[in-house]
Amino acid sequence: MKFQDYDSLGFFDEWMEGPGAPRPEARLLVKMMESLPEGELLRRQQSAERAFLMMGITFAVYGHRSGSEKIWPFDILPRLVSTSEWSRIELGLRQRIQALNLFLDDIYHEQKILKDRIIPVEVILSAKSFRPQCMGLKPPGGVWCHITGTDLVRDRDGQIYVLEDNLRCPSGVSYVLENRQVMKRTFPQMFQASQVLPVDDYPSRLLEVLQFVAPRTARSSRVAVLTPGVHNSAYFEHAFLARQMGVELVEGRDLAVQNDRVVMKTTRGWEPVDVIYRRVDDDFLDPEVFRKDSMLGVPGLMRAYRAGNVSLINAPGTGVADDKVVYAYVPRMIRYYLGEEAILPNVPTYLCWEGKDRAYVLDHLPELVVKAANESGGYGMLVGPHSTREERSAFETLIQANPRNYIAQPTLGLSRVPTLVDGRLEGRHVDLRPYILYGRDIYVLPGGLTRVALKKGSLVVNSSQGGGSKDTWVLPPVEAVEKALAATPAAVGA
Repeated sequence: MKFQDYDSLGFFDEWMEGPGAPRPEARLLVKMMESLPEGELLRRQQSAERAFLMMGITFAVYGHRSGSEKIWPFDILPRLVSTSEWSRIELGLRQRIQALNLFLDDIYHEQKILKDRIIPVEVILSAKSFRPQCMGLKPPGGVWCHITGTDLVRDRDGQIYVLEDNLRCPSGVSYVLENRQVMKRTFPQMFQASQVLPVDDYPSRLLEVLQFVAPRTARSSRVAVLTPGVHNSAYFEHAFLARQMGVELVEGRDLAVQNDRVVMKTTRGWEPVDVIYRRVDDDFLDPEVFRKDSMLGVPGLMRAYRAGNVSLINAPGTGVADDKVVYAYVPRMIRYYLGEEAILPNVPTYLCWEGKDRAYVLDHLPELVVKAANESGGYGMLVGPHSTREERSAFETLIQANPRNYIAQPTLGLSRVPTLVDGRLEGRHVDLRPYILYGRDIYVLPGGLTRVALKKGSLVVNSSQGGGSKDTWVLPPVEAVEKALAATPAAVGA
């Protein structure tokens, strides 16, 4: 498998600086890949796919004509990140999460940021995910966003931007861990020689966070993962994380509230639960407070939470920070709460609720990406350059009918990574979702979920829209890679 003819087509490539010219951190991997016998890389790709099939690693696509369960799509060529670049990403993510947490605490208490007119009041009060029911809540330790998945993209010029924040029930970390296991089995010597920073301790770190925020009155810090059930698109992950942490996986029907305390049904009767890692959206958590028709939650759960008898991770109400209009104000939050400039900038964003921005968006729909404020998974989105006249007309009507619900951004030339396509190397666009844990301190998992747009020319990386994933390798300093390169026999590739 040779890289001489690989062409990035003018996009920033995460492996190659030019044809036949790998970036410093990619030199060892390129040398190893090129040493493989003809057809070996394809055989290993097929071996990895069989491993995912045998391991039952799946995701669900609602309404898909071929059935709801699909095998996780995976490409064997990893995304590479140098430790120097990762250090900057980590600093930027720590800064962002700290500011977002201060914002959430402020919004549900004194609302100073609104009174000081840093963010317009109407932006928050009109946000679908703002929960008045959460006013005055005091999460343990003052931490609202214990688990965050922040989506990053790189443009043609090499600049990394924050694309969006995910603070409600961010998913995907189980695939990070499973991708890594499959890569270790498929390329054990290559993986070891590359000295990739580990991700395997994520479940233990997550459990530490969950136990750290347990109520002070708790005797045992008993943890449970609350899932909507087997038909949820992320159920595989819910079960995987519960198993990896050694805690119970429960549905709402398995829990009850007695005397403002949460208890769990077991073969030994009702037993207390102190911490709930909830993978159920706010609306369905407690029919006494949110949606009265919810069959997924637990009546009285919010009473127990307000009484300090159970911890909910993430805290209810965090979804207001996921709103794509609120996202546009995060750099202002960082300046307001921390007195700093954002280390990782936002993608330039037009707010359709503002008249001048809306006029620009409507005049430039063929050039822009338009997103609904509270959609995810690639839904509710118009990619202008790839859209039809009918699609643009439909979005123009939607924007004019509800401008608060839409933002627009320039169409970025997302960076690419070599990908195995029909037995040959082709570039495919990627993003990156690192995972951040916030307990006693802030921890950023080295790497994260690289999502790849497997369709040629596509910029949509979501698995529900035909995307897949790659392992993400955070590599040691170039000097260490060069030393390994000098010591590595050309034939090493197993």
